[in-house]
Amino acid sequence: MKSPTWETAVPAALLVLGLALLLSTCDAAEAHDAPSGWTYPLSCCSDYDCRAVAEAEVLERPKGYVIAATGEVIPMTSRKVRQSPDGIFHWCSVAGRDDGATLCLFVPPRSF
Repeated sequence: MKSPTWETAVPAALLVLGLALLLSTCDAAEAHDAPSGWTYPLSCCSDYDCRAVAEAEVLERPKGYVIAATGEVIPMTSRKVRQSPDGIFHWCSVAGRDDGATLCLFVPPRSF
């Protein structure tokens, strides 16, 4: 049996390294829990995108919900709007940034 050569050993090592990195980031791709214990859906969150926000940070206007930090308007009929399981607002933005676009907005039930 021949010993591996440089030409075969390097690509094999890179493949193993790539697989190890991929497997190590799989946990980071899972959703995380809200402070009250429910789990943000994976479609909204990559382990850091979502957080609870004060009611004053989301303004309810005729055209939809306005994210105070960005001025972004999310129509009430948008797929981004979801019912909040714990009765408070939760905002999921790209990379969890305060100036990021909205991925999901969890809205508490509205009283009439």
